[in-house]
Amino acid sequence: MAGIAAIPNSGKPKALIYTPVGRDAWVARSLVDEAGLASIAATDLSMFASSLSDDIALGVLTEEAVRSSDLKPIAAWVSAQPSWSDLPFIVLTTRGGGPERNPAAARLSEVLGNVTFLERPFHATSFISVARTALKGRLRQYEAQARLEALGEGERRLQTALAAGRLGAWELELSSMALSASATCKAIFGRGPDDDVTRDDLIASIHPDDRDLVLARLRQTIDTGRDYSIEHRTIWPDGSLHWTEVHAQLYSDRYGSARKLVGVCSDTTVRKTIEENLRRLNETLEERVRERTKEVNAAHQTLLEEVAQRERAEEQLRQSQKMEAIGQLTGGVAHDFNNLLMVVLGNLELLGKHVGGDAKATRLVDGAIQGARRGAALTQRLLAFARQQDLQVKPVDLTELVSGMNDLLRRSVGSSISIETILPATLPPALVDANQLELALLNLAVNARDAMPDGGTLSISLREEQVAGDDGALDKGAYLVLAVADSGTGMDAETLKKAVDPFFSTKELGKGTGLGLSMIHGLAVQLNGALRLTSELGVGTIAELWLPATERRPERPAEAERPVPQAASRLKILLVDDDALIAMSSVEMLEDLGHEVVEANSGAQALELISGQHFDLVITDYSMPGMTGAQLAQATRDIHPGLPIVLATGYADLPAGTDIDLPRLAKPYDQAQLAKEIAKAMASETVPLLRSGGDAGGSKPRLSKADDVSDEIGDGACVV
Repeated sequence: MAGIAAIPNSGKPKALIYTPVGRDAWVARSLVDEAGLASIAATDLSMFASSLSDDIALGVLTEEAVRSSDLKPIAAWVSAQPSWSDLPFIVLTTRGGGPERNPAAARLSEVLGNVTFLERPFHATSFISVARTALKGRLRQYEAQARLEALGEGERRLQTALAAGRLGAWELELSSMALSASATCKAIFGRGPDDDVTRDDLIASIHPDDRDLVLARLRQTIDTGRDYSIEHRTIWPDGSLHWTEVHAQLYSDRYGSARKLVGVCSDTTVRKTIEENLRRLNETLEERVRERTKEVNAAHQTLLEEVAQRERAEEQLRQSQKMEAIGQLTGGVAHDFNNLLMVVLGNLELLGKHVGGDAKATRLVDGAIQGARRGAALTQRLLAFARQQDLQVKPVDLTELVSGMNDLLRRSVGSSISIETILPATLPPALVDANQLELALLNLAVNARDAMPDGGTLSISLREEQVAGDDGALDKGAYLVLAVADSGTGMDAETLKKAVDPFFSTKELGKGTGLGLSMIHGLAVQLNGALRLTSELGVGTIAELWLPATERRPERPAEAERPVPQAASRLKILLVDDDALIAMSSVEMLEDLGHEVVEANSGAQALELISGQHFDLVITDYSMPGMTGAQLAQATRDIHPGLPIVLATGYADLPAGTDIDLPRLAKPYDQAQLAKEIAKAMASETVPLLRSGGDAGGSKPRLSKADDVSDEIGDGACVV
């Protein structure tokens, strides 16, 4: 094989030649070169078989050289060719290639497949013609390979577009009525990603009043070839009603017969709900106008009022669509930025250990670390706005929570502002994340402080409300309303409309990020509640957090955690992450802690290492192509049930259906957090995998002193 690389003109298409007898090799190489191909001369049949590859454009053999040889290696390569490849062979024979004169030719035809027999003696032009014809065929195969690769790239881009647009993909084979559907498509019909869903299942889930129309449209598309497009109601297995929009095209075979339907679907429940509200408003408006035609003045007054409601509803629709788009973009950017910050923080932390004797360098590194940590805090607010922060939702006594923050709130707003509280003692608990709610309340209090520069009154109250089910933003049920009111400057109508937009701030440049209210809005929606703002210039602002009530009682405070012991010895750790920068930073931090680290960049590679080596601990990223960290953990449990596993992720909540309960290492993490999670994992006698109702990532520290304010909310991040 070493001689092959030295062949001249290796940039040309190559012919592989095995003609060991007489002048055949020299003649064949001369003719091949004249045909426009570079040549590789094999010294034996073994070299010929091992030199076969997709880069070979033509194979040349003499019949007598292979008549009694073992052709299994060649046959194996020929049968293993990719779908686009059918390597042509030219066999030089003295008896032709027909079965009548040369029965042995049938054996070669069976082994080589695409073979042309050229009977000797032959004219040079005959060989050149046959070689060029074979080369043309091979070049067409290369074109087919390029098209297949382009189709593969197009398929990858299509999948990316479907994911970005939250579209579900499906195909229906008309001959068998076999349905294939993506996980997103199944979710749109209320099914899980692993559920078996058939065409009959989806048809049965369509609302009875819409089913005949759907079937008629399907039949029309199959009969006429017209594109399929429809919007209908769908009933999920849990009985809830949803709207689904479906589009599809018909694919036919070369004879014009309908073969399959290929389409996409999306959930349009939110849009249809808002449209229905608009339709009802329009009907109400038209009815009132008809009834009050004779009462001109009264009708005119009612019509200013109704038009305003309609405009507000339309504005609500536009705002909802805008906020959803911004939220999706913001969440994706924040997640990627989280990963980058982790690389920056990890490397800065390690760098700081090597510049201990250089005061200026230490100061510069510390400044960079502080900036990176502020960036990490910013990404958390972005994730909060995008409703992707990690929540630990439990029954919480809000009266106790607000009362417990009294000292912190007073220190935060200052002595010029008085705080009044109305906290009934008989309210039911609310289903919230106590830590996130404390941060939200602190944000609202500091907002109120900045709105009252000359002092004033901050009022914090709790009350219970019932929603009858006609509220577009809230589900039917009981809610606790946490209201924060100030007597400050207030906001005009235009400012109030933009108050929860991310990065909108009324403060001067550099004094606020404008993420405070957007974070609170995202938190409220993620808790299945709502944030409602009312304000008037010169009067003040009222912010109300509507939070779901529950009959469950708050959990008793857990016993104080025992100190987490450090790892007793040097550990052998398997680190799994498909991001090379993050993996490099994490490996450096682990090795600096004194551990031996083996790195894998995919779940499949990690499983190979786990099967062949002993490890004390596995640290794996969650989001990886091919196999997620959760799937890797499950597969690892099948091999080594007791092996400790830590799951690193920048996402707040794992996708639906991921029943995993592992120690969570939130990105970005520093060396101290890494060491702490390693110690916890190694200290546990058992590492539970299936969810059992506990907190996946452990509890978070709660605010307890005024010094925490700057760390938790950043510089001005809590103001509009």
